[in-house]
Amino acid sequence: MKLVVGLGNPGNEYKKTRHNVGFMVLDSYLGEVHWSNKFKGLYYEKNVNGEKYVFLKPQTYMNLSGISVSSFVKFYKLTFKDVLIIHDDLDLPVGKFRIKINSSSGGHNGIKDIIASLHTDAFARVKIGISQDTNKDTKDYVLGNFSKEELTKIENNFNSIFDIIENFDYEDITNLMSKYN
Repeated sequence: MKLVVGLGNPGNEYKKTRHNVGFMVLDSYLGEVHWSNKFKGLYYEKNVNGEKYVFLKPQTYMNLSGISVSSFVKFYKLTFKDVLIIHDDLDLPVGKFRIKINSSSGGHNGIKDIIASLHTDAFARVKIGISQDTNKDTKDYVLGNFSKEELTKIENNFNSIFDIIENFDYEDITNLMSKYN
């Protein structure tokens, strides 16, 4: 069983913001589905390549994402090797993405909270670049909307990210890293 988490903030006012790229990936991958609500998160279960996947969009707001993620990990008796987190990254150019394991939060408060809640940073991540604007306050920037050009760059990589989701196996994560990083 795998837990695939897209990070973001709940509410329509955040729907197309840079911080919500994790939610955008899951919504695009799954299409129109009926999300259920449990442990302060919206979740959807689906069989992918013969394995049960739980897709999660924490509803705790970004900075408290660990509350929902750790609850799902405990409920389903998962290990960090079963968890894939998809989130925005200020240090990557818009639209670029990287797969990472065993890395720090890099200043991302949602990841920082997940690390604290799971007591490990060893889970897999897909970091999606949103760049940064040094002329703007970071909070205002990440909560700002993508331009049409930025959104196109982001969405152009969704199929590759979908492939990562469908082929997520922690033991072979280095193969995915070699292919996509």
